[in-house]
Amino acid sequence: MVTNFNGILLFRRDYRERDMLIKFLTAEYGKKMFFIRGARRRGFKMAAELLPFTMGEYVGDLRDQGLSYINSVKHVQYFEHISQDIALNAYATYVMNLIDVAFPDNEPVGRWYQQLTSALQLIDADVAPALVANVIEIQLLAPFGVAPELRWCTVCGRTDLPLDYSESYGGLLCQQHWHLDPHRLHASAAAIFYLRKFSVLDLAKVHSIKVKPRTAAELRRILDEIYQNSVGVRLKSKRFIDQMSSWYRPLTPRKSED
Repeated sequence: MVTNFNGILLFRRDYRERDMLIKFLTAEYGKKMFFIRGARRRGFKMAAELLPFTMGEYVGDLRDQGLSYINSVKHVQYFEHISQDIALNAYATYVMNLIDVAFPDNEPVGRWYQQLTSALQLIDADVAPALVANVIEIQLLAPFGVAPELRWCTVCGRTDLPLDYSESYGGLLCQQHWHLDPHRLHASAAAIFYLRKFSVLDLAKVHSIKVKPRTAAELRRILDEIYQNSVGVRLKSKRFIDQMSSWYRPLTPRKSED
């Protein structure tokens, strides 16, 4: 079927000697893998339109099974800052990798096309990229089959008491039921607040996100535990982000020798 489609380029892979495979998240048809003949040849006419971190409107032959084909490009948007900044690049790559793993190919993804578009726009503008990634991580828990209860206590439904996260109970426990899970995450009220807020946040309506560093670090710890213990997904792009944090630690000054 030859048709127009809107797509976000998720990744590119060299194929054979002169060709390339490119996966797009399309707004209309979900994830599709495209065979681009001659993409690695010098002077390939669509080279600039098929760079990493691009999105746009394309014309292609979309197949229900197997590889699809791009015939032409109508217009593209290039996330220039993401492509030039290693930290922004890392977070953008991570959120795209998560979406690639969370959804099967060739199935519509609903609101996730717009949510990823908004995430990439915020990251490109350097608007709290780590927190934007947290929003995507939290909201992808349901597609990953975890879907924790973050609205109220999983036991009694109360919201008027302090809450904590329990992996054993699949969501929040109020203070009245903390004794049921001695291994709950012992999260602060601030971390639980943002965990709940981020679970329903529409990134298209966000212009800035501000969270105290201590709370942001706690959110990172909570999500790492959930992804490790409940989701079981550990991506290379996430390991790179974890390693990145060590690059910015100040060097300890040498002690002067007498």
